[in-house]
Amino acid sequence: MTFKADPRLIVALDEPNLDAARALIAALGDTVSFYKIGLTLLAQGGVSLCGELAAQGRMIFQDWKLHDIGAQVQGAARAASNGACHLLTVHAEPQVMKAAVAGRENPDCKIVGVTVMTSLTQADLDAMGYGMQLTDLILRRVDQAVDCGLDGVVASPQEAEMIRARVPEDFLIVTPGVRPVGAALDDQQRVATPQEALLNGASHVVVGRPITRAPDPLRAAQDILAAIHNV
Repeated sequence: MTFKADPRLIVALDEPNLDAARALIAALGDTVSFYKIGLTLLAQGGVSLCGELAAQGRMIFQDWKLHDIGAQVQGAARAASNGACHLLTVHAEPQVMKAAVAGRENPDCKIVGVTVMTSLTQADLDAMGYGMQLTDLILRRVDQAVDCGLDGVVASPQEAEMIRARVPEDFLIVTPGVRPVGAALDDQQRVATPQEALLNGASHVVVGRPITRAPDPLRAAQDILAAIHNV
């Protein structure tokens, strides 16, 4: 059975260059309607690719993870929101989040705050000097994101359930670190399957290498759509 594109599935275009990204988009065809463009492509003129995707009726997640002084974040959020951008990431720190909300001019661009990167563990936070438990830091940043007027957060699927229990109903929970059963973890540490993430309260699941590095990316995407079809 062939499943239609589901906007809850965001495919991470973590390709080395724009030509490779365009080839993957063509291979996936109408199976995928939502793409994440990260720093590697954005640094190569990936905003133009965002425009191409928007012209095709696709949704775009610009994963800038903005983290700078307020004036810079405000200006970047203004520029992104007025372009081809449906989701924009900033680091979930109050000054950064407030500046991004102040800069956004197009309300159709949703701003989400990155809580704790899914590649980090408790040991990593200890080494960085945070001095608090990982889950406590995540929940503090979630509460601050709500207070600052963000539309959602980015968090690992393992934290989706506890976040969903304390945020407004329409608050977005975007979960990277999603791996189908049997897939390699790569550099992710806090992971779950796509269906587990959605059942735990995620609004979107971001999947990269399990699709983009699969022998048959189209089949891999269809398998994930099948897995989440009844969630």
